[in-house]
Amino acid sequence: MTRIKAPKKLIEVALPLDAINEAAAREKSIRHGHPSTLHLWWARRPLAAARAVIFAQMVNDPGYERHLGRGVNKQKAAAERERLFKIIEDLVQWENTNNEEVLERAREEIWKSWRETCELNKNHPQAAELFNPDKLPAFHDPFAGGGAIPLEAQRLGLESYASDLNPVAVTINKAMIEIPPRFAGRAPVGPLPPGEKQAKLHEDWRGARGLAEDVRRYGAWMRDEAEKRIGHLYPKIAVTAEMARERPDLKPLVGQKLTVIAWLWARTVKSPNPAFSHVDVPLASTFVLSSKAGKEAYVEPVIEGNSYRFTVKMGPPPESAKNGTKLTRGANFRCLLSDTPIDPKFIKAEGVGGRMGARLMAIVAEGARGRVYLPPMPEHEAVAREAQPEWKPETDLPDDPRNFWTLNYGLTKFGDLFTPRQLVALTTFSDLVQEAIEKCRQDAIAAGLPDDGVGLDAGGQGALAYAQAVGVYLAFAISKVANIGSSIASWMNDRGAFRETFARQAIPMVWDFAESNPFADAGGSLDAAIDKGAMAVRDLPKAGLGRAEQADAQTQALSVNRLVSTDPPYYDNIGYADLSDFFYVWLRKSLKPIYPRLYATLAVPKAEELVATPYRHGSKEKAESFFLDGMTRAMHNLAEQAHPAFPVTIYYAFKQSETKSEAGTSSTGWETFLQAVLDAGFAITGTWPVRTEGAGRMVASGTNALASSIVLVCRQRAKDAATISRREFIRELNATLPEALDEMTRGGVNSPVAPVDLSQAIIGPGMAIFSQYAAVLEADGTPMSVRTALQLINRFLAEDDFDHDTQFCLHWFEQQGWATGKFGEADVLARAKGTSVSGLQASGVVASSKGELRLLKWAEMPHDWSPETDARLPVWEALHQLIRALNQDGESAAGNLLARMPARAEPIRALAYRLYTLCERKGWAEEARAYNELVTAWSAIEQAASEAGVVGSQARLDL
Repeated sequence: MTRIKAPKKLIEVALPLDAINEAAAREKSIRHGHPSTLHLWWARRPLAAARAVIFAQMVNDPGYERHLGRGVNKQKAAAERERLFKIIEDLVQWENTNNEEVLERAREEIWKSWRETCELNKNHPQAAELFNPDKLPAFHDPFAGGGAIPLEAQRLGLESYASDLNPVAVTINKAMIEIPPRFAGRAPVGPLPPGEKQAKLHEDWRGARGLAEDVRRYGAWMRDEAEKRIGHLYPKIAVTAEMARERPDLKPLVGQKLTVIAWLWARTVKSPNPAFSHVDVPLASTFVLSSKAGKEAYVEPVIEGNSYRFTVKMGPPPESAKNGTKLTRGANFRCLLSDTPIDPKFIKAEGVGGRMGARLMAIVAEGARGRVYLPPMPEHEAVAREAQPEWKPETDLPDDPRNFWTLNYGLTKFGDLFTPRQLVALTTFSDLVQEAIEKCRQDAIAAGLPDDGVGLDAGGQGALAYAQAVGVYLAFAISKVANIGSSIASWMNDRGAFRETFARQAIPMVWDFAESNPFADAGGSLDAAIDKGAMAVRDLPKAGLGRAEQADAQTQALSVNRLVSTDPPYYDNIGYADLSDFFYVWLRKSLKPIYPRLYATLAVPKAEELVATPYRHGSKEKAESFFLDGMTRAMHNLAEQAHPAFPVTIYYAFKQSETKSEAGTSSTGWETFLQAVLDAGFAITGTWPVRTEGAGRMVASGTNALASSIVLVCRQRAKDAATISRREFIRELNATLPEALDEMTRGGVNSPVAPVDLSQAIIGPGMAIFSQYAAVLEADGTPMSVRTALQLINRFLAEDDFDHDTQFCLHWFEQQGWATGKFGEADVLARAKGTSVSGLQASGVVASSKGELRLLKWAEMPHDWSPETDARLPVWEALHQLIRALNQDGESAAGNLLARMPARAEPIRALAYRLYTLCERKGWAEEARAYNELVTAWSAIEQAASEAGVVGSQARLDL
């Protein structure tokens, strides 16, 4: 078989990581016009990272390759890489997302590399099929999800194919890469909304601008039509003189009718106190309405005999208002009337029995100068209770206690997550989508589009297909309304805004919820949803073929001879199929006539979803086995099909899970995924840490959420790959890694790899050696594990003399000292060192919270620490406990402590020397002194340990 001549790609050698990471982090704060505002999807990759990775995956590295007779010498290659880096640095800027000059430079570079590759392979037997110099290979993402990666492939000039098992994801991809190019350059067909004047005589309708304008115009019609039908359910609130009597702030508003932004409700149950068992008492997690300085407001319950009412007060809330009727975390409340604790079991029984209600606590209205907080009005509560939905989603919520918390309280179907008024609004909007489509179709025919009757799903480009395309984006707007318009949405009193249903990747139980007004000019309104969607459509790529299909990654054949970059599910992080049913049940109501096959089932397909969900598979072990088997099959599929001239890039970012073995505690997640990739027939040629998660997400704000992805660069392993010994593997590491390290650090000048990322990046060239072989054999003839290979690669950085936790601390200290650093960087480094942040916390060597991490100083170590009972004892901890004992209690105490951990003596001394040298080199005099004092006192400490006598049995010496 003739081998393909595949030049190394830039991504296999070097990347301007800092520029990519900075742009990716910045992008997370951009909302207007960002494609993510079309429709919510979980854990999307930033466009900047996707664009940079695909570019570097397609562009040939300039370095000399003797076996191919191409490239330039080291100095010229470095200069050429700088030029390519500059293109990437421009390419990743948000402002350049649609900058044709910048994009064209990138596309020219892709074409230049492609033609060079075609020239090298012009005599290959499959040259006509694989190496057409006049046509770039197409792109495919088999786990397309939110569509960022296929979208950026299209933006870079490639035919882009996206596939996913999930129909919601497929629809999002259709809306991003398939629909806009099909209707590019067309003027809008809809009439301007009433009251608007025609803008310029010759509007600019390039790209998807005409389509976006029609989404806005028919959205405005839909909103007005809905208000005619159900506007009476959303009354304004009149400010009366009586309301202003105790509220001077309301006096200027007396006589005005204000638009309501939100009705704030508290769920209720009957009081468990027999004296008040007929009263529905509130389950309110807070009575604070606004905590903004100078604009504080709160609900004050007024108890009147065996009943109560709510009023609203302005000014700093009393301490009692902060927790409402909540006692502790979870479902622990007190009865407002009697102060009797309400047992969580009682609340669950009331909920399951259908006896949980809701009571209006306050109303938020729009004033001339911001939010106005008003007491509940009986007529407003009555109007809400009048709503009678004719339909509700009957799909069952999944019995997944980890991510779906409402089932315990009787909310067992997706329809139960909405109030009757919310159900009326969403069904009205959904029904209006079909009416808007018909109206648009008639207008399109009048505008001259062919009345061919061919729909969007059949590839139509006439009046019906165009009207259905507008309908897809209108249905997406309803998804956005549903995300804020459910009884899981709540009020953020620090911001004066809604917290959406999916503030986290789960559906929690919310006790006091905020019901939005879809006709108000605020978050949660239909207007806002349509405007955001139209803005996103306007800036989608205007050219290039795009296609999205429903397909299982384990069996799909779309990747054949295509460039592949993908972001697969991360083990057990997110059950997309379960979560997306929240949107699917509404999208199906609007879109089933457009995509009958995609929306054929009542719920999203789940059995084949590659996520390790124990509740679905019966046990954690079975779930893990299902995930690994399926992921290996999916990866094998890619290894067999992807275009042989390009590497495949895979984003990886799941949480660390740990296993304990005789060798100690280590991280299994990273190693297991690498093993699956290698078992699939891939060789790894690069690993790059890319910051791809925002720190402001709810899951990140109080916890340590992932902040980075590792981009794995993979090529198919040769079918005739050899087997080598451990000794030969180490010899190759020693020959290859020094030069690789030099390339990554450039001798410390203009480093494309930040120091904190070096441990992860060096795994790339190390694993390139390991994974190119069929096996690396240990002395006993067994194949070397990925874990062992990673340890040997880490040893090259001279850190494998110590346990994984100590390796982390040593590297972190070198970069940060005792300063606080970002959790995301710690997460990447911990993974590279075979440990995890949670493990480091358990070790007692770091403090971590709210997205940050720092090493504990010796003075912060606990005085009553016992090495005998410490199940996880890194050398780092032992050393700093010894320094604490020496400084606080003297040499004798330090000796007594050392006697209790004799096996740690030599590693402790070695680490102290290492840290003293490091501090001296960095000029950290104060830090150096602590290690110097320990080294100086070492003989005396050993003497004291000897006098104290070694504690424990002889077996303990082998620890």
